[in-house]
Formats: sequence, structure tokens, C-alpha cells
Amino acid sequence: MPATLMNERDLEFMLYELFDSEGLTSRERYQDHDRQTFNEVINTAKTIAEKHFLPIRQKLDIEQPTFDGKKVHIIPELKTAIAAVNESGIGSATADYDLDGMQLPPIIASAAGAFLSVAGGVGMGYNMLTTANANLLQAHGSDELINTWVKPMREGRFMGTMAMTEPGSGSGLGDLITKAVKADDGTYRISGSKIYISGGDHDLSDNIVHLVLARIQGAPKGVKGISLFVVPKFLLNDDGSIGADNEVALAGLFHKMGGRAQTSTALSFGEKNGSVGYLVGEEHCGLKYMFHMMNEARIMVGTGAAVIAVAGYQYSVDYAKNRPQGRLPSCKDPLSPMVNIIEHADVKRMLLAQKAYAEGALALVLYGTQLSDDSHTAATEEQRQYAHTLLDFLTPIIKTWPSEYGPKANSLAIQVMGGHGYINEHPVEMFYRDNRLNPIHEGTTGIQSLDLITRKLPMNKMQGYKATLNEMLKTIDEAKQHPSLLEFSTQLSQAIETLTTTTEAVLSAMATKNIDLALSNSVKYLELFGNVIIAWLWLKQSIVATKALAEQPHQTDEHFYQGKLQAAQYFYRFELPEIYSWSNILINTDSTSYDMQSEWF
Repeated sequence: MPATLMNERDLEFMLYELFDSEGLTSRERYQDHDRQTFNEVINTAKTIAEKHFLPIRQKLDIEQPTFDGKKVHIIPELKTAIAAVNESGIGSATADYDLDGMQLPPIIASAAGAFLSVAGGVGMGYNMLTTANANLLQAHGSDELINTWVKPMREGRFMGTMAMTEPGSGSGLGDLITKAVKADDGTYRISGSKIYISGGDHDLSDNIVHLVLARIQGAPKGVKGISLFVVPKFLLNDDGSIGADNEVALAGLFHKMGGRAQTSTALSFGEKNGSVGYLVGEEHCGLKYMFHMMNEARIMVGTGAAVIAVAGYQYSVDYAKNRPQGRLPSCKDPLSPMVNIIEHADVKRMLLAQKAYAEGALALVLYGTQLSDDSHTAATEEQRQYAHTLLDFLTPIIKTWPSEYGPKANSLAIQVMGGHGYINEHPVEMFYRDNRLNPIHEGTTGIQSLDLITRKLPMNKMQGYKATLNEMLKTIDEAKQHPSLLEFSTQLSQAIETLTTTTEAVLSAMATKNIDLALSNSVKYLELFGNVIIAWLWLKQSIVATKALAEQPHQTDEHFYQGKLQAAQYFYRFELPEIYSWSNILINTDSTSYDMQSEWF
């Protein structure tokens, strides 16, 4: 079996046909680049992935990090692989030149990272969190914090984390109790415990820079009393070299179902005199700052889910094309040659579903990545604000839809391969285990649904919601120029009408009924909205494919574009209609889950 990573033709389609990534070079920030440099970076990432990560992918999964009571041990090959990423510059691809970055558009960096993520499991998670940490500090930290901590993270010498979750509060950040006491020198002494800290301890870098949420002594309770601190594993000497231990102790490693290459830790801060912490920004604004990193991490989670789904799909397609088994029902001759399983209708169904989920999810996360870029680098302030409005509204969907449908795709990849899919000689069972975390971390599906309904939907007089509908309606108008897409554009119009009616009913229920009852089916609203968004993105892909086919491409590309249209048809006929049953549940404020009593379980 070939070691398939990403479908390079589809990635090219996403970057240069669906999203005009080449057009980004007209922006001042990216004027040093062109399509050639973009492709060179992506090819470099592919080379590193194949040379350094792919050979150790299974080893990273089997040989989990260990803790001997003093130090965490990770297979040494991962350090070599990460060093190759850092030496190539891809580890800080989007950063400013003066911070050792390449000033690449995020959508190109995301495409390059896809190869590394698929080849290395979650081994690249250390770099990704470090980048998000550095981006937060660059946006909200002082010049001193940036010079002290961001530069070595961009260079790959230090790595970063975010430390939010506590044993007693979980996702309820308003209840956290980690304490910060101000010292005479203006720094703070941090004490408390954090759990599920990805990359919280390892031997891959000289230092680990933790971003820690804590409550300053005397601060109000709830989320308004939370501040954010840089708490390094080691303090620095005046010359920037590694200094004394900072009382950041590893309390233990969690052993996970998947994603085993990246440590998940329990950390104890300041058990003796308190860990030294450096305030980021202003007191009591910590959650606002941390949301900068959390929102970036949510797009990162959605992207990870999408590319793992793509990898599983690609692998199972290759398997199905090369695995002879059985004959078609129409064949009555037992002596006739077996057909490859890709000829069987149910295998086609499962592969089509994977394609619809995976390539729909990939389009969504790349769209979100481009919106993030547009919010900073678009030509006018109006364009930047519009992109920010869209991204802010869509973030719960960008995080959740790939996270829910990615594991579904990976489950189907296992099913396509049968017994071979279930054994670890093939990677699809690992893809499923790795992907199963994504609906959980950085805000569960339930939390994302509440965020969408209670915060994002009514925010700024529903500007984000209205902007999203506007974008979909513009695509429908464009699709009407192509008669062959009438089925899709008509169905999407009907779906938007259902979404609108459902949204009105949900808002009315929130205003007039018991709020717990009104929100008890919030996940169904998120699923409904997500399916409409993916249908819209499949219509966008279909428009591009239809235009390309009209130009009579060579046969290989013709097959590629026909595959796009067939996957869109699958989504519109098999997946999109589910929204109507979900709509009924929401419009009627179904109380089945709400009425269930704990004693009845």
C-alpha cells in the first residue's frame, strides 16, 4: 500500500481555484511571495513529513511518552523531526520577518502543516500550540514579554502551552482557583493545579512557556476576575540563558486513546514559594486575551480533524482500488475474476460519504483560515471588519463540524477496509483514535453550540448571522448562471429558509420559555447550521468544477471535477435533508432530553 498523505490535486484546487491564494501576493505583507514560493514551502513540508515524520508515525503511537518521576521521555526521533521543521522556517511560517518568520499567508501555512500533521500524528501539536502562544503574546503582551519569550518560541528554542483547565472546574473557567499574588518587584507568585495541559512537559525544547489563567488575590469571582500570566518552566538569567527552576512541577501524564505523541499533563504551580508569573496586559482581562489563543486553537482543532479525515479517505480509496474481493450481484459466474472492492456500490457509498465529509470540512477550515487572515491584511478597514464578523460567528462551526464528521469519515475508512482497517498495520484505526479527541478539547460540541446560540447569534444585532446568510445567497445567485446546478441551488435556498425559520423559533423560545428547556437541543441547531454551511461550500466547489469542465480539461482533471460534482450530489441528497427533522425538534422545543430525570438513568 502506498503511504498516502494528502491529495495534492485537491489541495491545489482548494488553494488556487476555490480560494484565490495567489491573489494574496498583491497585499503588502505577502508581496515577496508568489505561487512558486507557496508551492516550494508546501513541497518542503511534504519532504520533511515523508523523511522525518512518516517513518516514526506508528512508533509515536505505540511508544507513548513516559515519566520516570523526574523527567518526561519521548522517542528521540520526534526531536529530530521537529528540529527539521524549525530549521526549514515552517514552524514560524506566518510570523513577521523580524521575529524569525516567513510572513506566509496562514492558508499556505495550513496547507503545509497538513502534510506534517497527517504524517506525524499529533507530533506537530507542540509547534502549533507554540505558534498560537506566541501569536497571543505578540498581540497582547508588552515589548519586554515579546522580546523575552516570543522570539525564542519563533526560533524553536522554547515551546508554549495554554494552561486553563483545573481539576475542580473543568470547562467552567469562572470557577478556577489558581491564585496569583503580586510581589514587590511587580511580578506575581502563582500557585495552583492545572490538568489536560497539552505539551505541558517534555524534553523537546530548552524551556516551556506556559500561559496560565489565575485569579489575583482579592479579584472578583467569576470570569471577570481572571488574569493571564506567562509562567515559564525555567526562569531566565540576565543574559537570556536558562536559569533556576520555576516551581512548575509535573504531577503526572495522562495516557490517551489517541494523539499519543503529544503529552497531556497535570501540572502543579508554586508548591513552595510560588511560581514567578509575568502579567499579560491588564489585570482581570485574562479570559479576553486567552480567547485570542482559544479561537485560533479552535480553527487549529477543526483543521486537524479535517486533514485526518482526508488522510483516512485517501488511504481507504487507495486500498479499495487495489483490493480484489467478490463479484457484483449481476455476475453469476463464480469462475469470473474478482473485482476490486471499489466497484461494489456500498463501498462507493462509504467512500462518497468520506469525500463529502473530508473535502467539505477542508474547505470550511481553509475558509476560516482565510477569514482570519483577511481580518488583519485585507485592503480596507471595512473588509477587515467584515471578515472578523464572519469569522467570529462561524468559529463554533469551524471547530465543531469537522470534529464531529471527521471521526465519522475515519470510521467509514475502517469499514471500507474491513478487518485490515481494524488492525494497526494500517493507520486508519489510528486516524480514528487521534480524531476522536477533537469533539472534546478546546470546547466540547455542547459548549460550542451554546456559544453559537447565546453569544454569536444575537451579537451586534445578529451581524455575524446576517453576514453569513448574505455570503450564501451570493453564491446561490452565482450558481443560477449554471443550469446544471439548479438542483443544488434550489435545495440550498430551501435549507436557508428552514434555517431562518428555525433560528427565529430558537430565539423566541429563549425569550419566552424556560431558558434551560430552550437550550436543551442546542447541539441540533449547531448541526443544522453546520450542514447548511457545508452544503454552501459544496455549491462553491461545484461552481468552480462546472466552469472548469466547460473548458474541456484533459481527462485526469475531468475525472477530478466530476468527482467533486458527485460528492456534492451525495451531500445534497443524503446529508442535507437531515436538517428538516432537526428543525422540527427545535421549532417545537422538544423536551425529551430536558424532561429526563437523573433517577431514570
